[in-house]
Order: sequence, then structure tokens, then C-alpha cells
Amino acid sequence: MLLTTNSPATLRRARASVFGVFAVNGFLLAAWVVHIPAISARTGVSHSTLGWLLLVLACAALIGMQAAGPLADRWGSKPMVGAAGLLIAVGAIGPGLATDAATLAAALAVFGLGNGALDVSMNSQAVHVERAYGRPIMSAFHALFSLGGVAGSLLGAATLARGWSPLTALSAAAVIGAVLILACLPALLPHERHDAPTAPGAPTTRGRTPTAKILTLGAIAFALFLAEGAANDWSTLQVKEHLGTSESTAALAFGAFAVMMTVGRFTADRVAARFGPVAVVRYGTLIAALGLTTVIASVWIPLTLAGWALFGLGLSGCIPQIFTAAGNLHGGAPGVNMSRVVGMGYVGLLAGPALLGWLTHLMPLTATLAVPLVVVLLASWFAGQVRPADSESSIAERPGRASGG
Repeated sequence: MLLTTNSPATLRRARASVFGVFAVNGFLLAAWVVHIPAISARTGVSHSTLGWLLLVLACAALIGMQAAGPLADRWGSKPMVGAAGLLIAVGAIGPGLATDAATLAAALAVFGLGNGALDVSMNSQAVHVERAYGRPIMSAFHALFSLGGVAGSLLGAATLARGWSPLTALSAAAVIGAVLILACLPALLPHERHDAPTAPGAPTTRGRTPTAKILTLGAIAFALFLAEGAANDWSTLQVKEHLGTSESTAALAFGAFAVMMTVGRFTADRVAARFGPVAVVRYGTLIAALGLTTVIASVWIPLTLAGWALFGLGLSGCIPQIFTAAGNLHGGAPGVNMSRVVGMGYVGLLAGPALLGWLTHLMPLTATLAVPLVVVLLASWFAGQVRPADSESSIAERPGRASGG
């Protein structure tokens, strides 16, 4: 993709718009999640059936990811963000309309397709804007996804407290999401053809797809998302079972993890600009490993909560570095490269909680955390894979290209 010259004002608007798109994605996902119990009751699906329906959503998201990559390469990520954003917004209404398992499955398939397509296209646009900025800004985009999730959760809680039906609440969320996507779309940066040079004299993306590099980055993403999924699904239960706390106290474990994940994403860009993406991944995963080791060994609630907080802080800046590396690979089509790496990471997000759940039949839940501990240490070992291919393509080595703030 050709690195074009954009004014600081143009880049500021583009960055703000990508912030908005990431926030919308988190907002709509959270709006669905908080209404899962009400929708399950309305449609009459059992917990086991709901598990299969969530798998439908996940598979549809993977399909959307793999479809979005080639489409972004052909048409650009900007129109893909618009199409996928509107699809997930419209799809958010579907679960509120569902009356049984079959209609809920269809609704979740549409919602999942939109989510997967938006995930790839917005990250592709984020890489494009980051490259134009000339300094790391990817982690902050992911922080806005987290904040959007908080906003969606709060709105969902408020509408539930007021007795709104899932259909009414999800329709309101869909309207908000669609309006924001349409408002953000004009300021996004257009892409040039993916086979154009990235800069005068720089290597082109024309040539063979770097399969080995994609697989390595995808494996790191798989490991990091597996670890994140373990925290998302098991942190609260681990504290409750291991330390015998109340449910309200146990809930602080996920809160500590999520808060520090968000805080870390707001600070990781400065660390990447100063020390490079390899340092963010290598030392971030070591911090995460220290946090998880603390969780496994601790028998004291404050220390356990501190361990989960360290785990979130350490993981926070790692995935954005993986996505930046995938979007800047020399060889193949950048959208396809991104879709493959994001897809492999997403499989880890699904597989991690399931694997730990299966292992609990053989050992205590706290002992199963050795699995995410090992994979984050492996990710630290392979952190050098996120190093830019050459100094010209290193965002961290080109500070101040954009003075847009």
C-alpha cells in the first residue's frame, strides 16, 4: 500500500475515526453479551444449547475474518469498515428478534459475520493510519475497544434496570453503532493498491506470501489470545475456588485484569516508540508470566488480585504489535495476511477457555493455569518475530513523521 502524504489535520481525523470504529465494535459486542441471560430465557434455550449457538457465532466470525482480508485488498479497508460496521450493527438487532434456537442461530451467524469482518478491516485501517502517522498508535485503538465494551455494558445494565426488552435495548445499541460508523467513515484513509511500494525505494508487497512468517505471527497471536481467554473466562472462578472467597470478591479478579489491560493499552504505544515492538512483546509477556505465577502460588487475596492485574498489564500491548507486524509484512496481500493472523489468534481465544475447562476434569483449576503460563513464555521467546523487516519500515524509528498529535 502506498504511503501517501496527509496533512496533520487529516491524520488526526483519521485517528479519531478509527478510535470510534474500535469503540463501536466493543460497544456492540458488550450490548449482546449483557443480554445473553434474557435472550436465553426468551428463546427457551438450555445452557448446553447456548454453548453450541455461541460456537455458531464464533465460526461465523472466523468466516467473516477470512472473507474480509481479500475484500479489503481489492476494495480497500475503508469501504470494508463501513460495510462490516453496518452489518454488525444490523446483526445486533437479530438476537432480540429471535424466538427459538433456530432463529437465534441465524441471528448470531449474521452478527458473527459482521464482527469478524469488522475485526480484520478495522485493524487493517489501523495499520494504514499508524503507518501514515509514523509512530506507534495501534495499542490505543485496542484500548478504545475496551472502553467501548465498558460503555456497552453500562448501557445494557441501565436498560435492563429500566425493564427494556432485549429487542428495544439492542435496537437502540444498533442505531447508535450505525450512526457512529457512518460518522467515522468519511475521515478514514483510502488505500492504494496493495502491490504498490510503501515508500520511495522501500520493498514492495508484490511477491510470494510469507507463509512461514504469517504462521509464526499467528502462533504468537494464538498463544496470547489463549492466555487472554483464560483470564476472561476463568479468573473469577479461580479466585472463588482457590481462595474460598465470595462471588463479589472473586469478581474483582477479572476487574483487575480488565482495568490494567485497558491502562496498559493506553501506555504501550509510548513504550513501543521508545524501545521498539520486540521489547513490548518480550517484556510484556514476561510481566504477564510473573503475574500468572503469582496467581498460581498465592494464598492471599490482595496478592492474587495483584497477580491478575500484572497479567493484564503484561498482555495489554502485545497483540497490537502482532497485528502491526502482520499488516506490514513484505510479500503477499496485506489484508489476507492480516485475516490469517487475526483468525489464528481468534481460535486461541476460543480454544483456551475450552482447554482449561477440559483439564479441570484432571486437576484443580489453578493448576491448569500452567498452560497459559507456558504459552506466554513461548511468546516471549519468539518476540523477535515482530521486529520490522528493515529499518525503513520501522515505525518506531521514524518518530515525528506526523505532527498531528
